[in-house]
Amino acid sequence: MKIRRHIFAVVTAAMLSSGAYAADIKVGVTGPYTGGSSSMGVSMRDGVRLAVKEINAAGGINGNKIVLVERDDEAKNERGVQIAQELINNEKVVATLGFINTGVALASQRFYQDAKIPVINNVATGTLITHQFPNAPENYVFRTAAADDIQAPMIAKEAVEKRGLKKVAILADSTNYGQLGREDLEKALKKYGVTPVAEEKFNLGDVDMTSQLLKAKNAGAEVVLTYAIGPELAQIANGMAKLGWKKPIIGSWTLSMASFIDTAGKNGNGATMPETFIQAPATTPKRKAFVEAYLHDFKPKNGIIASPVSAAQGYDSVYLLAAAIKQANSTEGPKILAALQNLSAPVDGVVMTYNKPYTQADHEAIKAKDVVMGVVEDGHVAFLNSEDAAPKAAAKKK
Repeated sequence: MKIRRHIFAVVTAAMLSSGAYAADIKVGVTGPYTGGSSSMGVSMRDGVRLAVKEINAAGGINGNKIVLVERDDEAKNERGVQIAQELINNEKVVATLGFINTGVALASQRFYQDAKIPVINNVATGTLITHQFPNAPENYVFRTAAADDIQAPMIAKEAVEKRGLKKVAILADSTNYGQLGREDLEKALKKYGVTPVAEEKFNLGDVDMTSQLLKAKNAGAEVVLTYAIGPELAQIANGMAKLGWKKPIIGSWTLSMASFIDTAGKNGNGATMPETFIQAPATTPKRKAFVEAYLHDFKPKNGIIASPVSAAQGYDSVYLLAAAIKQANSTEGPKILAALQNLSAPVDGVVMTYNKPYTQADHEAIKAKDVVMGVVEDGHVAFLNSEDAAPKAAAKKK
């Protein structure tokens, strides 16, 4: 018996010290699951949960199950910092997915960078996010969302080039997200020789935009460009309706949030934004299967995902991370990093099929060609351009 115990102990020690991992793979998921950003956070988290459920049901990663360590950062920078330290030091996560708010990401991801643990931003879009550590020999920050330097030019193009509206007003919230987005919009408009006739700021939780809207109206604005999140965006749409001021609203992808669409009601109709994913119609079999599984598991109100973009990008981030861990055959940060930067096989996602989405110099999975324009129509987001709504497989046959 003593000999058997000794052999077992030796074999166990050898397994633990080898490159193989003999335990569950712990992955952090951080986002706002309460408060004004919660529709994005919960949708992202549920997309992540769905992907993990599928991967674990299929045998996990190299035989090991993914275990999620979920934390609510409440969209607060200081809370995000606390969570990052907890996940790294106490939970010993091998990677973290999430970050909805640009400010929380910029405050928190430096801890992952220092610990050499990959973090995939699957919703936060501030341009600076993947460039926060330009002098570091290795960059552990990745993204599966459309950065603002992709969205801003699309917003400017829709307003100025496609609609011929050169008298623009920018309304942006006072957060890092809003103000960095405003700067990207200014750069994009400058290429058209356009200077905003009004630029107005507001705070999270503001419920009266009359002052900002009157300044934009009195300046002769023909269109309102926005960078904010759902609740405050709804106050803009409703405020314009109260003033009887009917002008187009074109803004960042957050105009697709349920907290904008539901609160604005008919006043939100026509709001236009860049999108990586629109719930319906399904343009690929993968998208159709994803939506059906999401609706079955989480049963969102009226069958509409509160933030479809967040759900899809969250889902895809899990598959990208899983592919990297499988390829690396390791949960060590530097090895996962190397695999993410050189994924050998395509990853079939909801937003798209990812073919070598990352390189050492480029940690942005989404490019401008992967983004379309959406428009709010009676409680949901539709494709603005009919050609984008055509099933991808059918489009290739033409």
